[in-house]
Amino acid sequence: MNIEIAEYLRLDDRFPHILCPGCGIGSAMNAMVRAISESSMNKNEICVVSGIGCSSRVPGYIDCDTFHTLHGRAIPSATGIKLARPEMEVIVIAGDGDLLAIGGNHFIHAARRNLDLTVILINNFNYGMTGGQFSPTTPQGKRGTTAPYGSVERDFNVCEMAKVAGAVFVARSTTYHTPHLKGLIKQAMKKKGFAVIEVVSQCPTLYGRLNRMGDAIKMLEYYRDNSITVTQVKEPKDAEGKIVIGVLWETEAPEYSEVYKKVIDIAQKK
Repeated sequence: MNIEIAEYLRLDDRFPHILCPGCGIGSAMNAMVRAISESSMNKNEICVVSGIGCSSRVPGYIDCDTFHTLHGRAIPSATGIKLARPEMEVIVIAGDGDLLAIGGNHFIHAARRNLDLTVILINNFNYGMTGGQFSPTTPQGKRGTTAPYGSVERDFNVCEMAKVAGAVFVARSTTYHTPHLKGLIKQAMKKKGFAVIEVVSQCPTLYGRLNRMGDAIKMLEYYRDNSITVTQVKEPKDAEGKIVIGVLWETEAPEYSEVYKKVIDIAQKK
């Protein structure tokens, strides 16, 4: 193992990990740790926060300040940390069910406030930890254990929702494109404001099996063959049926904690 990477891992009885064979969450974690390492960040100035779910087990493997909080409450917990310690790099890593179902309200309002958080949303299209139930991102017509004949609900477009809610950096990659994903995470951490990266990830044990997508290799091959970079999209029809990867939206806006600090200063002078 790369010594620089090992510095950021808790190499104790937590390993080997509890993830299913072929799960994409390990690849997403790998990209995140490498992004942190290559950014030469002091691990004592990083806090990784998660809620509940398969993806939310990641902080347990990272050797820095971590917070494994309640289901759906990763973002409000991260908000408290960032407001108390604005100098820290606060990263939220969690799944689609945790961040967009019970945590959905927190997601959109954190984007609206534009607090300086990096949110890595691992999207495997189902609730993997609790048995493969359909989630807010399960595509309409796809199966889950609670949708054996296909989900009747329309799914959230994670990146579009983040954009319209106010995020200043929105990107997407997959667990096949790990070097690409690492680069996006590095960009997101440098961005001042609410940054969101959607990571399209395979869940061969449940979602893949229920929808007859094959094993992990077949799912990764699908991501490889059906992804298109944002620069290749010249008109809407180019993106039809494709996973569009890259930086999908970037803008500038006042960062919440800086604005809040100004209000505190004014109030103290009064």
